[in-house]
Amino acid sequence: MPPLTQALLIANVAMFFLMQVAPPALIGWLALWPLSSGLFMPWQVVTYAFLHGGLAHLAFNMFGLWMFGAELERVWGSRRLAVFYTVSVLTAAGAQLIVTSVLGSHAPTVGASGGLFGLLIGFAMVFPRRTITPLIPPIPMPAWLFVALYGFIELSLGVTGSASGVAHFAHLGGLLGGWLVIQYWRGRPPFGRRLR
Repeated sequence: MPPLTQALLIANVAMFFLMQVAPPALIGWLALWPLSSGLFMPWQVVTYAFLHGGLAHLAFNMFGLWMFGAELERVWGSRRLAVFYTVSVLTAAGAQLIVTSVLGSHAPTVGASGGLFGLLIGFAMVFPRRTITPLIPPIPMPAWLFVALYGFIELSLGVTGSASGVAHFAHLGGLLGGWLVIQYWRGRPPFGRRLR
């Protein structure tokens, strides 16, 4: 397994087990709180991505990190993947902070899903015709179609308020962040041409 992907997996798993024995106040300091909650701290835009709400949440995100992150790291290298993943996590946090401010929510956000959604769109842009078979429904489809459908579902659930407790707009923020990074690297809109 490539080194950064392995390090992220270890860090997330270690943090999950640490949080099982840590005082609740520590979790509160690391989760991403809305700006209006009075509990927001700047470091939370990064630390929230290493916390998970349960074993299933952790397992799903780590499976995606391994599946897509390792493949991208082999193509890009560790440094480029680190930049890509970090931007995805930060844009996911930014999107969530905007949405919670508009909605007046005071609930915290945790999970690496924003970074994972960045990896999803990165994978689809690098390997658009690679076949992915989701668990539900188990229908093989090209990566670009899988991510487009998943993004549409997230947008629909976010707008309708379905599946409350899930940070759908953080997921969409991660997609946006990943897309922007690749567009920047490729010198495509909304950025200017890359200097050669």
